[in-house]
Amino acid sequence: MLFVASLAANFFSALSGGGAGLIQFPVLIFLGLPFGVALATHKIASVALGLGATLRHLKESHLERRFSLIILGAGLPGVVLGALAILHVPERAATLALGLLTLGLGLYSVFKPSLGMAHQPRNRQGAALAGGMAGLFFVGFLNGSITSGTGLFLTIWLIRWFGLDYTRAVAYTLILCGLVWNGTGALVLGVIGTVAWGWMPALLAGSILGGYLGSHMAIKKGNLWIKRSFEIVTILIGLKLILG
Repeated sequence: MLFVASLAANFFSALSGGGAGLIQFPVLIFLGLPFGVALATHKIASVALGLGATLRHLKESHLERRFSLIILGAGLPGVVLGALAILHVPERAATLALGLLTLGLGLYSVFKPSLGMAHQPRNRQGAALAGGMAGLFFVGFLNGSITSGTGLFLTIWLIRWFGLDYTRAVAYTLILCGLVWNGTGALVLGVIGTVAWGWMPALLAGSILGGYLGSHMAIKKGNLWIKRSFEIVTILIGLKLILG
């Protein structure tokens, strides 16, 4: 059950640019893990999604070194602060807020047909870059603190603010957020929390395989397919988080 849930969650996450927690995190709680243990276990397993996606995306990667360093430099401090803060935030309030934001992302993309369909880089200098980095810090904080779908926020921010198309934005999200941001959050939660290590082999296997297969599908199908997948996943996650 763990392997199948992880495979499905990470396949759709790699295809749409985030959202593995929609399936994987609730399954861990359903199977008996306390919230804090499930959180740390899911965060560590999610690093394998980044690994699987990286193995596929690096074959055809368009990642720019300077822009990658900007994403990491602005986002990682937020990830650490978010991971440290999550144990002190009321769970239901955080979940409801995230649900409303995530649902809004999906609806925004639906009503913007041209969003993310063309690669038009912008806001890479001066005050515009500073504003973009502030947004990356906030998304990093969400990534460190909340479990479900925060990679989707990075995907849409890279598209809306920095002008990436869906294919490039998802590649940045899966490699930098999936591997490095999640790895940092996993390290912090692994130190301050408790991890169900006995559950990890099945979760890691599903994450790596799902991440690779989802990334392969995204690369083959292109921007429109990814955009539709993004919209479906964000709307489903948003409704699930709101309704509980």
